[in-house]
Formats: sequence, C-alpha cells, structure tokens
Amino acid sequence: MLTKTMYLYTETPLHAGAGSGLSSIDLPIQRERATQYPMIQGSGIKGKLRATLEGNPAISEDMINIVFGPLSTSGAGSDHAGALIAGDARLLLFPVRSLNGVFAYTTSYDVLSRFRRDIERIEAVDTLDWTVPDAVSDKALVTTKSDVHYNNAIVLEELSFVTESNKEVDKIARWLATNALPNMGAYWTNKLQTSLVILPNDVFRDFALYATEIITRVRIDPKKKTVVGGALLTEEHLPTDTLLYVPLYANKSRKEGLNKTEEEVLAQIVALNGKHIQLGGDETVGRGLVRIRLS
Repeated sequence: MLTKTMYLYTETPLHAGAGSGLSSIDLPIQRERATQYPMIQGSGIKGKLRATLEGNPAISEDMINIVFGPLSTSGAGSDHAGALIAGDARLLLFPVRSLNGVFAYTTSYDVLSRFRRDIERIEAVDTLDWTVPDAVSDKALVTTKSDVHYNNAIVLEELSFVTESNKEVDKIARWLATNALPNMGAYWTNKLQTSLVILPNDVFRDFALYATEIITRVRIDPKKKTVVGGALLTEEHLPTDTLLYVPLYANKSRKEGLNKTEEEVLAQIVALNGKHIQLGGDETVGRGLVRIRLS
C-alpha cells in the first residue's frame, strides 16, 4: 500500500457531532474513549472526501467508485470495496488563549509520541529529525524564541506555568511548520515556531476537554421576538487554528476490469492539497472550514 498523511487545519470552528450529550452541552463533539481528545471518525472524513471529488467534473464516476467503493443505493454496494483507507483524524495541536502572543499552539508528550509512532508507521522513519523531549511534570516547554511567555512563565486561560526553553521544541516546531502546516503565509509559519508549547499530559487533556468553543443556538419567533420553545441548545466546536492529522492508505483497484494502481488512487486525494473542504455540521452558517495539507 501507498501511504500519506493528511493534515487538517481548522479555519472556522468545527462541530463533528457525537449525538446528544449527558452533560450541560446538548451537542458534544466526537472524542476518543480513553484519552477524551477530540477526534473525527474516519467514516466522516472519507464521506466528505467522496462528496468533494464527486463535485469535480474531471473525475469519472468509475474512478469515484474505485477510490471509495460503489454506493449501496446503486445496487452494487457489495461488488467491491474502495481502494482508499482513511483513518480517524487525531489531535496534534490545540489552540489555547494566552496572556502573551494572543494564543499558543499547545500539545503534549503523549500526543507527540503517538504522532511520531503513526508517522513512523506511515512514512519513512528518517523523515523525522526530532524526538519527544523527556517529560517535565511541573513545567511547560517552549521554543527558544517563544513570544507566549514572559520571565520564564506562561499564562494559558486562567492557569500559569513555569516555562523552560528547549532546543528540541525548536526542531519540532520547525518540522511541523515545514511538513504539517498548510501554506498560509509567513505569519503562520513564524507563529507556530514562536508559539508552540508542550504541556504535561494531564494539563493538555484538561484543556482539550474544557477549552473547546461552546456556541449557543436559538430560534426566534418572528412575531413575539422571543426564543421558540425547545429551540435553545448548546453546541461544542473544535476552535479555529486546531491542527489534526489523518493517516491515508491506498490499495490497487478492487473493481474487476478497471485496473488502477495505488499511485492513481492516491493521486485523486493529493489533488486536494492546499484546498479547503467543509467538515461536520452547520455548513450553512460557515462552520467546519478546514484547509488540507498532504505530506
């Protein structure tokens, strides 16, 4: 199989729903069971990729079916499977409000270790020129040119941490800016290299759990100008400037008589590099706009 890593950078808040919630949030987002990190299920990623390519007149229906498999409604759903495998979108960088530098791109030792494990499985191990630093339980690691801390301290939301500059964090920030961040201009490349913060695992998990964006939605009665009964609800969203990654695998065509190579299958997705797609709900109010980077 051929492999690629697809990075998703949120440019508007993203609601990948998990149905009704048991907490004060009516419509929570999808999360991993054990870690509670936000994620997007691979089925949703694959469905949106299919819908995006179906809107391209240059791609034939046969090629769509080769890549994603035939639709069950066509009566040929069991004829063959699609040649593309899309994994779940996992969290890599989570933006958190900062007293200095507006916001910080936060991550953790656990997230970076899982990302490195995934990249080593998907790509050649020599593509990584960094290692995960040794965990420091009582400090936040920052780059040597960080602008989100002051006097060896950083304030994120209502919490403050002692910081420690680390050259390995410089390498991680530079690698992510070069290989994972979509091409959005020099400002964002520099922002990542001056705002990356590695937090203790438990602290990062709490930010990823409690520092998401909560949006209240209402429907107003046009005559009474009051909220319609039962039309008040809260939705959880991944905040703007979150970075996720998705492992992609491509097989040869499984459709008889149409022999397409792994390269031809993956080329359909590579063509989306640098473009925008919409993920999750609330499309008509501008939610879920993400930019794609394939590496």
